[in-house]
Amino acid sequence: MENKKILMVIADRDFRDEEYLVPKEIFQDDALEVVTANLSGEEAEGTGGAKVQVDISLEQVVISDYDAIVLVGGMGAKDYFDNSFINQMVKDAYSLGKIIGAICLAPVILANAGILKGKKATCSNGYQTVLESMGAIFSGKEVEIDGKIITANGPLASENFARAIAKLLAQEE
Repeated sequence: MENKKILMVIADRDFRDEEYLVPKEIFQDDALEVVTANLSGEEAEGTGGAKVQVDISLEQVVISDYDAIVLVGGMGAKDYFDNSFINQMVKDAYSLGKIIGAICLAPVILANAGILKGKKATCSNGYQTVLESMGAIFSGKEVEIDGKIITANGPLASENFARAIAKLLAQEE
């Protein structure tokens, strides 16, 4: 799957380490190029202490350059819930037909951007009502695939989440 690029979006602080590290490793093992971005464009720190040197700030992202966008969860994802820049980026990715993944708390970002209306989705415990209030059909599954939108419920789903995204990218070749 050479020449396929994935944008992974993490919070500056308190992203879930395994929701970033496990998918990134799987993507790279599949010869996918991974670009990591956050708001500041500076080093990010996960809840488990992982330190990640990001590649670019979100302001530098040109969404058409990517085949998929993956939003990483953790408590830091709350910083993006009502961020108009992120919401627009998600809407743009959706309108361009990009694969969009979100895990743990991050599906709330997709819901707030309005792209989960009428779509099956899952998320971390406690956020089901948020998705449903925005028109999503909550499935409760570990990983949910609805068209080009892939959501997952948390860190234990990281591997299956990443494999679902990679499989969808492979089908587009």
